[in-house]
Amino acid sequence: MGELKDKAAGTANDLAGKVKEGIGAATNNPELEAEGEAQQLKGKTQKLSGDVKGAFGDKV
Repeated sequence: MGELKDKAAGTANDLAGKVKEGIGAATNNPELEAEGEAQQLKGKTQKLSGDVKGAFGDKV
C-alpha cells in the first residue's frame, strides 16, 4: 500500500512543480522556476521510491 501512496504523492509533486516552473518562466521569476524544478525532482524521487517498494513488497 505504501508504494501507491508514494507514487501518488510523487505525481502530485511532479505536477505542482511543473506548474510552478511554468509560472516562474512566464513571469521571469527564476526563484519560483527553480523551486518548481526542485519540487519535480522530489516528485520523481517519491515515484521511484514507490517503484522500489512495489518491487520488494513494501519491505524497503
